[in-house]
Amino acid sequence: MTNRSMTAKSLATVRRWGLAAIATLAVMAALPALTAEAAPKQSRPAPVKEEMAPRPAGEPIMAIVSIKSQQINFYDADGWILRAPVSTGVKDRETPAGVFAVIEKDKDHRSTMYDDAWMPHMLRITWNGVAMHGGPLPGYAASHGCVRMPFGFAEKLFDKTRIGMRVIISPNDAAPVEISHPTLLTPKAEAVTAAPAHAETLGREAADAAKAAIETKKAATAAARETTSLASSLRKLEYFKKSADAEAASADKALAAATTDEAKTRSGERKQKAIAKATEASARLDAAKADAKSKLDAAAAAKDAAKTAETRKNVSAKAATEAKLALEPVSVYISRATQKLYVRRNTHKPAPDGGGEVFDTSIVVPVTIRNPEKRIGTHVFTAMARNDAGLRWSAVTIDGPDEAKDALDRITIPQDVLDRIGPTALPRSSIVISDEPLSAETNYRTEFVAVLSDQPQGGFITRKPSEESIIASEDSRYDGFGFFSQRNPNSRRMSFEDFWTQRRR
Repeated sequence: MTNRSMTAKSLATVRRWGLAAIATLAVMAALPALTAEAAPKQSRPAPVKEEMAPRPAGEPIMAIVSIKSQQINFYDADGWILRAPVSTGVKDRETPAGVFAVIEKDKDHRSTMYDDAWMPHMLRITWNGVAMHGGPLPGYAASHGCVRMPFGFAEKLFDKTRIGMRVIISPNDAAPVEISHPTLLTPKAEAVTAAPAHAETLGREAADAAKAAIETKKAATAAARETTSLASSLRKLEYFKKSADAEAASADKALAAATTDEAKTRSGERKQKAIAKATEASARLDAAKADAKSKLDAAAAAKDAAKTAETRKNVSAKAATEAKLALEPVSVYISRATQKLYVRRNTHKPAPDGGGEVFDTSIVVPVTIRNPEKRIGTHVFTAMARNDAGLRWSAVTIDGPDEAKDALDRITIPQDVLDRIGPTALPRSSIVISDEPLSAETNYRTEFVAVLSDQPQGGFITRKPSEESIIASEDSRYDGFGFFSQRNPNSRRMSFEDFWTQRRR
């Protein structure tokens, strides 16, 4: 009985305390949930939903990613067309804020960095691995540096985008605003109209010049081949003439020494034969020398013709390339850090080492920036469409103290550059003004890559630099494609040896 009584009391106590404990635990469990539920209402914006503008959408010209709001907005010539939530990089692998462009598209991409992870409908913006692609969206930053978009959204968007589409990644919310300014490129209608026919004409001339260069080079090679045996032939003929002359001299001495009529007769005949032989040898040598001179002159002329044809070919090819590039939107980057202006245009030629397309980088010049010691910010100006004045421009500011117009006020673009790229400027052309130097990820297979140095870059700097991002001086050249380095304007220029030493660490 005692045991039963104690057991009953114990069970009652357990029930009493157990019920209280359960109630307490339930309240404690509910409190964080209530707090968590209340917190988003105070600190988090409303969840971003996929949206589409209530009008027919044109081809996207630019995409703007807001790291703060975890959203992406796409714009066509008339404004906003698409919006969707995104997931950018986590702490220490943050998506870099800056200015980029689409440089490769892959519908079924598999990561080479993260265990063959599926990254469908990938739009690459750097060759070291930063891209936009379909992926899971937990509602916050969760990637390793890429910009994840909803799977279905990325799929619908994929075929609507093109290589070169501007991608702006902003630390905060940003949107394009219309702007006009005399520094912005103003095309000439007649130049734009004439450009296609001009490019076609120069293309034909370049092809003809290239064909002529090949033919003249073949002729020069054949003419040079004809002269290779001349020296040997002339040496043989000179030897024969020398021998014939010696024989004639010997016969003359023999005749002079002859004392009998018979000896005189024999010596005389020998002398006549020797003289005839010497005369023939001399004539053959003279003819050979004349022929050799003619052939040598012809070879020299053919060589000169080949040089002239090669020069004409190069000049024609350069003119044809420039005319063809005039049919493409032009991108200009102005860096306060380097005090230089860079021009990029897509050649649409496949990169020789695979992946992406080659961008022309033939224009790199000093630029005048008023008060160069003062920050200017980072501003992206984009030609959205044609209008009566030439082009309708928009501006997006993602960093800095200056307003977009103030930044333009401080810039003086060299007139020869304006004359070269301005008259045929097209929609989708752009001018980027920034405090930043070009990133080392800018290479011959990219447009411009510029990263905001005062923002986290974990997802950028933790990646292995792409093979093309060899640091060199801004005026370097490699087959017409320059390379640029990202460096602090107050630091010394990194040498090639220093770069590779750093890479090996």
